[in-house]
Amino acid sequence: MSAAKKRKSYNFHQEWETEFCFTNVNDKCVCLICGASVSVGKRSNVERHFTTIHGNFSRDFPMGTNLRKEKIKELKSALQRQQCLFTKPTKKANAATEASFKVAHILAKHKKPFTDGAVVKEAMTAAAETLFVDHKSKTEIMSAIGDVQLGANTVARRVTALSEDAVGQLDSDIQRCKWFSIQCDESVDASDTAQLAVFVRMVFEDFSTKEEFLTLLPLKTTTRGVDIYNVVKGYFVDKKVPIEKLVSITTDGAPAMTGRHSGFIAHCKKDPDFPKILNYHCIIHQQAICAKVLDFNHIMGPVVKIINSIRAKAKQHRCFKVFLEECAAEYGDLLLHTDIRWLSRGHLKQFEDVS
Repeated sequence: MSAAKKRKSYNFHQEWETEFCFTNVNDKCVCLICGASVSVGKRSNVERHFTTIHGNFSRDFPMGTNLRKEKIKELKSALQRQQCLFTKPTKKANAATEASFKVAHILAKHKKPFTDGAVVKEAMTAAAETLFVDHKSKTEIMSAIGDVQLGANTVARRVTALSEDAVGQLDSDIQRCKWFSIQCDESVDASDTAQLAVFVRMVFEDFSTKEEFLTLLPLKTTTRGVDIYNVVKGYFVDKKVPIEKLVSITTDGAPAMTGRHSGFIAHCKKDPDFPKILNYHCIIHQQAICAKVLDFNHIMGPVVKIINSIRAKAKQHRCFKVFLEECAAEYGDLLLHTDIRWLSRGHLKQFEDVS
């Protein structure tokens, strides 16, 4: 039997407010008269404090009288006002911090330098000076804008915090999803470093799906199948990714990816830590083959003739763009179709919308 006894918990009783002028603030018994709190919230401690320090209160405000009720109500209101003096600045500071995060997110999303935060704040101040020139709360509005921290270092910290939060959310999604699949593609950047881009698609218990960019893994030396396998497996181990939830991998048709014996997929299938997975490759190429087999001549022929007749002469082209502006069309121009890339057929949607 353990020598340490379980500590007994005490709850605040509402009648103590009338009897001893105590109230409950954040699970603490606080005196309405002096603001002191008792260490253990039990009746004997509350009563001892009241009779010892505020013994004259019951004489000045007898028990059960309206005078006592009004006095307790007044003391309680005073305590609440005192608390508001501390909570209001906190709310204002929180709002300024939230606004700073939102501006930093917009700057990062549009790939703007961190120093543009100061420009945004200057623009907000100038706009508010004009918009709220006759507003009764103009001083408070200008003060709130001034409290928003948008210095270059602050914006940099905000963006770092946002990126860390996004990574944390992605890690959480992978942990709680039911199944997931990945798609890998290797390419060389401007510094001649091979980079492996990994995308993930997750399926959750409610059958909802989510696609995200998972990570970018550098291949510092060679780009063999075993190299790709090592960096992917290392990432899964470092991030504690539940490999048992992996159901499929999609890659391109490069031998380093799909080689029967030494490709990335082959190494994954040999690894006992990986489950039995499905593998796909060259999905875009398969779509291109289907596009060439399908007969679109009865559609493409008339569309190409109409577009070429419009684009053939500069005057017709200019008049056509003016016509689209007058019609408030979603697209302001038509792209010239070419058979070089089959994906150009996707622009048929633009032609349908403006015709």
